[in-house]
Amino acid sequence: MTSRTKGIFTLTTLACATALTAALTLAQRGRVIDENTLERAGLTDWKNAPGFEHDTFTFVRVIYGGYGRRGGGGWATDYPDSDINFSFRLQQLTTLKVNPRPVQLELTDPKLFDYPFIYMIEPGRLSFEDDEVKALRKYLLSGGFMMVDDFWGGDEYDNFEFEIKRVFPDRPIVELDIKHEIFHCIYDLKTKPQVPSIGHGAQGERYEWRPGPDDGSEAHYRAIFDDKGRMMVIICHNTDLGDGWEREGENHFYFKEFSEKQAYPMGINIVFYAMTH
Repeated sequence: MTSRTKGIFTLTTLACATALTAALTLAQRGRVIDENTLERAGLTDWKNAPGFEHDTFTFVRVIYGGYGRRGGGGWATDYPDSDINFSFRLQQLTTLKVNPRPVQLELTDPKLFDYPFIYMIEPGRLSFEDDEVKALRKYLLSGGFMMVDDFWGGDEYDNFEFEIKRVFPDRPIVELDIKHEIFHCIYDLKTKPQVPSIGHGAQGERYEWRPGPDDGSEAHYRAIFDDKGRMMVIICHNTDLGDGWEREGENHFYFKEFSEKQAYPMGINIVFYAMTH
């Protein structure tokens, strides 16, 4: 993999703020995904053109080390609902052809290089093994893109920073200004999206409090770039976009305020930017 696919992601008339209100209907939970079946409660599976089943965007979730290793926990948070819901909305609201079956891979899996986009969640207590550090560095420098999501406060950020600095010791982590294209390339976002978990958001809370100087109250979007200025990693800190995808059908206020206005628009922006830069 030397570069990410360009020119395959174009916007339909659905993909605007008013259409999103109509398109993102409340869905039931209870989705199950395995290699043989995709059970979809309240949603309809979709088919891609015969012969092009694999010429699609696939949402890939990283199975990483640290707590809950291999058996669930951090890497599996919001799985599988968030992956399925986001894939469904991505193909519904854009002309991007999307694989209806998300994938989960370890960083050392050779198949990782078949996919240009990977998603890592809850890295606040992860710990990379040496072979994972090498594999992730090679993947990102070869044209891959990683989105990091759902961790809060200074302690969790410090842990992730330590681990990602093992991957890129000499590359700075840069705070993205709200003027950066990634906040405006499809949906024109006026502020950096901050999505709390449903337990907090359904009660009207805007963030998840943590002790310390970084108490979780300010959303941060940071990035790591390669030598040519290509973004390789976006780090979504003090926000939980994945819960906005997973929980879209559980609480009307949460859906309207966080899923519809913030989680889906930011996620679609990130994928669009990743696939066209």
